[in-house]
Amino acid sequence: MNQGFEKEVNPENIKRAELVVCIPSYNEADAIGYPVIQADLGLQDYFGGMETVIINCDNNSPDNTRQAFLETRTKTPKIYISTEPGVKGKGNNFKNLFEKVVQLKAKAVVVVDADLKSITPEWIKHLGAPLFQGFSYVAPLYIRHKYDGTITNGIAYPMIRALYGRRVRQPIGGDFGFSGRLARAYLESDSWNESVANFGIDVWMTTLAINQRIQICQAFMGRPKIHRTKDPGSDLGPMFRQVVGTIFALMEPFESFWMKVKYSRPTAIFGFGLGEVEMPPKVTVDTDNLLHQFHNGFEQFSHIWEQILTPDVYRKLKEIGGLKEKEFNFPTDLWARVLFDTAVSYGRTVIEPEEMMDSLIPLYFGRTLSFVKRTRKMSIKQAEEAIETDCETFEMTKPYLIQQWKKRGIK
Repeated sequence: MNQGFEKEVNPENIKRAELVVCIPSYNEADAIGYPVIQADLGLQDYFGGMETVIINCDNNSPDNTRQAFLETRTKTPKIYISTEPGVKGKGNNFKNLFEKVVQLKAKAVVVVDADLKSITPEWIKHLGAPLFQGFSYVAPLYIRHKYDGTITNGIAYPMIRALYGRRVRQPIGGDFGFSGRLARAYLESDSWNESVANFGIDVWMTTLAINQRIQICQAFMGRPKIHRTKDPGSDLGPMFRQVVGTIFALMEPFESFWMKVKYSRPTAIFGFGLGEVEMPPKVTVDTDNLLHQFHNGFEQFSHIWEQILTPDVYRKLKEIGGLKEKEFNFPTDLWARVLFDTAVSYGRTVIEPEEMMDSLIPLYFGRTLSFVKRTRKMSIKQAEEAIETDCETFEMTKPYLIQQWKKRGIK
């Protein structure tokens, strides 16, 4: 162990708490103070009569995140918990959180990202209050720029919705609430793996919550999510592999659940409606890069696509492979079939899951380009409606998935 490593720092020796606010982090010394102050205000304003604590679950950050967290002045007591030196990953931070929540016998937990610039005290209320009103899992609902969160819009939301029949708009939102009982269920789950220990954690938590058949709601956050946004075409390898890989990996254990689901149903919204006027920050997209990456994918990954996709889907993919940007279109039903075929092949061919995920990235870039082209002149609200239509297409294409899934044992 390195000099001075402490797994836990609990200055006020807190042993019990009803409500926990957790901020997971790695190298967030410059950013963490702001969400800590907002969380403290939220706890004071809305949960004043309760035993509360703010916990920073950190990956032993070398940039002094621990010090920045502990030195931020708050009325609410704080606990710092770290993974062992050399152990990174957001999911590993959460494992420490689940253990601590069970130990503290907490009834409710609210999690917010460490790089949030738009968090207000009300966010703690919106994510925490439903947990004392019969809900066990609270997903966030915020206005995001139409090109922020393209993995959510293009894969996670339509896949989770089509598979499990629940419309949870931000299944990997990063800010959410869950009950202490659910923390125990997470801790006892046997579906933990390397992806879940990293970026796969959010979608894993949402999927397990849906499959626990508990009360789920969405909380409207009242402000756009403002954090470190990225161009969807920039480096996303590990995050993409871990998030999408987790969605596919969980289809096996929850097969008996999703095979029976035909349609999706809405999820209750706690808070206001989506009538907010404040606009999220702009996200610029390099469309030339998206098309370039898509085209490059054909040289690099055609041999994999040929093995994991059905002949018809592969043929249609080749048809759009030569298109220039002006006429480029990657239809939603083809995209749904690409994802469904990959899900069927995931973990059951000679192709390594990681390689399979890498082969999907250029296709995702092509699909993102298609979405950008289609929604270029649309408002955020119109783009949102376009995403809803895409999800309906995924639901209508689901019989194809079931048919291919049943066939896979016969090959």
